Formats: sequence, structure tokens, C-alpha cells
Amino acid sequence: MDFQDIDIRTLLPQQPPFVMVDTLLHVDEASITTALHVRPDNLFVEDGCLTEPGIIENMAQTGAARMGYINLHVNHGAVALGFIGEVKRLAIHRLPRTGECVETTVEVRSEILSTTLVQATMRAGGEIVAEGSMKICS
Repeated sequence: MDFQDIDIRTLLPQQPPFVMVDTLLHVDEASITTALHVRPDNLFVEDGCLTEPGIIENMAQTGAARMGYINLHVNHGAVALGFIGEVKRLAIHRLPRTGECVETTVEVRSEILSTTLVQATMRAGGEIVAEGSMKICS
């Protein structure tokens, strides 16, 4: 399956203008990678850069897209609403600039009931620009 043919909006409860991922690049049981082109009209862009809340939201929506994919394409169910339960050890090395394409990978560390613990890494041009762990609850 070519993941890029999937409309990312079908995997998320968020809808424009609050969608913080553009394209699904890869997904499997334990990980997902998405792409986001940082545009000047993005809600979380200030002074030509994606802000810290935008980075966190991108990481969370990448994790949510994984669950949306599993719910829709594996379990043939519906997309579930979720929220960020906790952010830990967030390191932002630099803010992505408008015009850059960032790729975010979220790897599942554990899933307990409706809580998923993940490690997220955002890259721009192969360079790690942000990383951290999250607790995503549904």
C-alpha cells in the first residue's frame, strides 16, 4: 500500500486549519512517520518558524494518525478522539522554518488500556530538530 495515497485528514479527529500533519509516510504496529510542510499560514508559525506548541501538536497528531490508521484500515472502526496526557523530556534543538519539510516519527514504547507511551523525533533535512516522550490518552 502506498501510504501517501491516504488522505491524512481521514485518520485524525482534528480538521483544518488545526491539522498539523500533511502526509503519511509509513505506519506499522509500533511506529509511524508523517511529513509536514511548514507554511507561513500555519496557526503555529510565528516569525517564520514553527513554534514549540506546534511541534508538540505535530508529534501528538502523528501518534493520533497511527491510531486512526489502525482503527480505520486494520480494525475497520472509527477514528477515536484523544488528548495529550503528558509531555516529558522534550528537547527542541531548533525551530523548523517556513519552507522546510519536517518528518516526525513516533515509536510506541508501551500501550496500557487507553494510554499509549511514545517517543517522538522530528527531523528537518535529516537533522533532529526536536525529540521527546508523550503519553497519549484516548
